[in-house]
Amino acid sequence: MAQNTALSTLLDAGTDLVLDGALATELEAHGCDLEDPVWSAKVLLEQPHLIKQVHRDYFDAGASVAITASYQATPQGFARRGLGSEESLELVALSVRLADEARREALADGSASGTLLVAGSVGPYGAYLADGSEYRGDYTLSAAEFQDFHRPRIAALVDAGADFLACETLPSYAEAEALLALVAEFDVESWFTFTLRDSGHISDGTPLVQVAELLRAEPRVAAVGVNCVPLELVTRALSTLQNATDSPLVAYPNSGETYDAVTKTWGPSAGVGGTGTLAANAAVWQDRGARLIGGCCRTTPRDIEGLAANMTSGDPA
Repeated sequence: MAQNTALSTLLDAGTDLVLDGALATELEAHGCDLEDPVWSAKVLLEQPHLIKQVHRDYFDAGASVAITASYQATPQGFARRGLGSEESLELVALSVRLADEARREALADGSASGTLLVAGSVGPYGAYLADGSEYRGDYTLSAAEFQDFHRPRIAALVDAGADFLACETLPSYAEAEALLALVAEFDVESWFTFTLRDSGHISDGTPLVQVAELLRAEPRVAAVGVNCVPLELVTRALSTLQNATDSPLVAYPNSGETYDAVTKTWGPSAGVGGTGTLAANAAVWQDRGARLIGGCCRTTPRDIEGLAANMTSGDPA
């Protein structure tokens, strides 16, 4: 199923990649009710064709990478809905197949070209808790407990043919360490992206410099960066990472609005004004070392279309 194109191979060749945008926003636009502890993963159960449609919309908008609908798709989460482990992991595998089907269709009818990749989303333990703790990192598990939680989903994503893993929205240094061991165990490429307390620290307070040092030693980590963060933090965070690592950087922030984890609603940005859009920031972020840029919560195919038009591909071909 996978195109057998390593992410690192593309990055080493000088290719910069446009990522997709928010999945949940678009599913809601299609009428899905995501008021559920497993969030957008519930659509894998109920209306999987809509997930494929959203992937297709992003490919048509110019994205080269689709991130699977497995962010909150875990056996532990689906158990709350009465599903067994085998059925849950089949849904994780389905998330890869849906993205791959969208990729194949986009290439077949010519609406997209070049190399299109499928990134298997590995959300943090905090996403399973569904209490906003992926923005705080205030949970504590042992390395073995983290690995026991993440291993089945990673195995399902790899077996289903994901091109690489997106270990994303990570708030915890300890969890990143555990995931790093699993990346080595499964011998799979990945990127690691983190939520932020501020432009110099991930959500649990660990300095970004320390995170970069941790990941630098693992050759299977093709890129490191931030996601699901306010627009106004991205440039400074990338500058910090650029000074700390030679690795390619990745950034896919939110639309600029602020999420309230208590009320589960979005409001105006609490940060500085004038941060603009993904498209307006693309050149600045590329100058700070970002090689993979997309959008997270509340971004849309229109945002990705604008980004693709403004982002220098870097492709020597």
